Amino acid sequence: MRIPYTGPLPPPSVIPRTANTITGAIAALSRFLTAAPSTALRDGAGDPKSTVILSGAGISVASGLADYRGTNGTYRQNKTYRPIYYHEFLANHEARKRYWARSFLGWTNLHKAKPNATHYAIKNLGDLGLIRSVITQNVDSFHSIAHPDLPTLELHGYLRALTCVTCHNDLPREAFQESLAKLNPAWAAFLAEAIASGALDTENPDERRARGMKTNPDGDVDLPGAPYSTFRYPACPHCLANPPISGDGTQTKVEVDKDGAWKSTSTAGILKPAVVMFGESIAGKMKEGAEHAIEGSGRLLVVGTSLATYSAWRLARKAQERGMPIGILNLGGVRGEDAFFQELPVAQRGEAGVRIVRIRGALFFLFGNVSRGTPLSSS
Repeated sequence: MRIPYTGPLPPPSVIPRTANTITGAIAALSRFLTAAPSTALRDGAGDPKSTVILSGAGISVASGLADYRGTNGTYRQNKTYRPIYYHEFLANHEARKRYWARSFLGWTNLHKAKPNATHYAIKNLGDLGLIRSVITQNVDSFHSIAHPDLPTLELHGYLRALTCVTCHNDLPREAFQESLAKLNPAWAAFLAEAIASGALDTENPDERRARGMKTNPDGDVDLPGAPYSTFRYPACPHCLANPPISGDGTQTKVEVDKDGAWKSTSTAGILKPAVVMFGESIAGKMKEGAEHAIEGSGRLLVVGTSLATYSAWRLARKAQERGMPIGILNLGGVRGEDAFFQELPVAQRGEAGVRIVRIRGALFFLFGNVSRGTPLSSS
């Protein structure tokens, strides 16, 4: 996955112009989702009446999780934030200590967070037959929790599990969190104090900073001045029990200290989150699955993402190349969005394309109408 844009994106335009109010936006979105296709898709494949959703971090803000480019997003509030790169994680024992220490503190907030009204409204849209599938960049697993029967592709993986970079076996994150707590009792005590103080309860970044914390997306908490070098993490239990043979035919070794913490003398047994890190490639099967989801649908609805990562932007570009109507619901700018709306009919009212920009909360209000039973029509 390539490093995304971190700077501001150009401000968006509202399409159609009548979508500049809540009522107008709902009407335009209704037409987008229900209107009969006006033209055939260029490749003649897929169901022209169905919609695939491409979602991002913006839809999880209401669940208490940070986004990247929103008003209180990490790239705006924390100018020095830089995610760890995959090669750094693999090569550097100290970098892994820092990563897991921050993740240990942030996991509690992520673990207790729940899907919000938008996730459940997407379920309802699926129940109505309006949504065929979901492609999400999010790693919080809220989509699969809220609508388990609506096919969902987690493009960038998920935080609910870890995977070993050597043997590729998975480990539940809950069990891993318990191991981290046992190996790092002082950190566990600090986390308990932070929870008691409410530092992890508030979504306000100023309040969190006042308590000495910065919260970033994907369960990452920055604790300025923290002794990250003291943090310890466990080895892969499978590799520890049976050290595998490496790709070059040599025997690997996995060594731990008396408490079970991975030692730097090991040549295997490193656990990583089951997410696609920056600098790491998305699995070929996942790429193919996302492309098939685009090819099997007639419309693309982009929700809560700036498409700043190339992996997401290329899917929107593929939809455009197929001639799919594209809708975008995002509070801020979207990468290259003008190109998605260049050939819209002058008199269209949302059926050929829609771009909705509202104040925070309006996005959830739009989907919330579906949750409350407000009918969608193409009138």
